[in-house]
Amino acid sequence: MGQEIDLLVNYPKTKRDLTQRGNEKTEEDRAVARQFGEDFFDGDRRHGYGGFSYFPRFWQPVIPTFQSHFGLTSNTSLLDVGSAKGFMLHDLRELVPGITVRGIDISDYAIANSMETVRDYVSVADAQDLPFDDDSFDVVISVNTVHNLEQSACGKALQEIERVSRGQSFITVDAYRTDEEYERMQAWNLTAKTILHVEEWVSFFKEVGYTGDYYWFIP
Repeated sequence: MGQEIDLLVNYPKTKRDLTQRGNEKTEEDRAVARQFGEDFFDGDRRHGYGGFSYFPRFWQPVIPTFQSHFGLTSNTSLLDVGSAKGFMLHDLRELVPGITVRGIDISDYAIANSMETVRDYVSVADAQDLPFDDDSFDVVISVNTVHNLEQSACGKALQEIERVSRGQSFITVDAYRTDEEYERMQAWNLTAKTILHVEEWVSFFKEVGYTGDYYWFIP
């Protein structure tokens, strides 16, 4: 099995008012967010991002960490499961010239509004049924995506990541270690359907056969 490692250590951290967010979010807001349409990406802040735009300060500091950890080169092929508008893929192509990238997302809206630089490399697809052959990619990355599925479907998505990768992968999922972190996660969460204690996640990875690296999103 892979290792617990924070490959997003250089991703800029945002200060969050969890009390206010928890008081404002309703089940209706969550239902809208889970459609992953325009409202989620570019609509009102209560439904998601409140405007999902490209800024190099987010992913560009992270790419060198990926590059070092996975040994990314011009000969590497990489899949992003949950690629949204393709910001990470754009920066990968900028900072690792020649790398082969592909991205999939469940959102028709995100793919239709993806960055022009990567539009030829992204498509609409379900993480539970990746449209690629076995061992298609050197590296598969999925950030804050598979936890948006019910647990059984999440397990299938992890098995799909395992199937299409050649042995290197990295995911991040919503998690908690303490009761306080659990309460904060409940206040923060808009889209995740599977939120587990970190030890439960590790057991789940073993159960479904996921052998890649992993880390947690804990607000």
